Amino acid sequence: MKVVLEPGAFMPVRAHPTDAGLDIRAMKDGIVKAHQSAVFHTGVHIQAPGETMGDVRPKSGLMFNHDILTFGTVDEGYGGEVMVKMFNLSDEDFNIRRGDKITQLAIVKVLYEDVEVVPDIEAGERGSAGFGSTGR
Repeated sequence: MKVVLEPGAFMPVRAHPTDAGLDIRAMKDGIVKAHQSAVFHTGVHIQAPGETMGDVRPKSGLMFNHDILTFGTVDEGYGGEVMVKMFNLSDEDFNIRRGDKITQLAIVKVLYEDVEVVPDIEAGERGSAGFGSTGR
């Protein structure tokens, strides 16, 4: 995958060779106030390989230990900076320091299927049963 780094940005890296996600780091200090969100610059621009996308995912440690979430999509044709919006679901402000790992980026295959309107959908055995339909 091709990457352009702005001055002061950190290269996306995997902590272990078989990690699905590349760690993305903050370029500057910042804060995510309790029950609010904040946007962080990464200075990272990627060229997702053909028929893939960048899936911006929460870091498990931030999610489980601090109730910090991140989500996003980097489309194949997008070449701008990967920005990270962090959501703080906790009751405490969360400080970010330059170089902190703030999210991870997984490159995943995409199917570019045409959309077709049809009168009915062939549902599996679950049918249209939704949330909670499989029991506890």
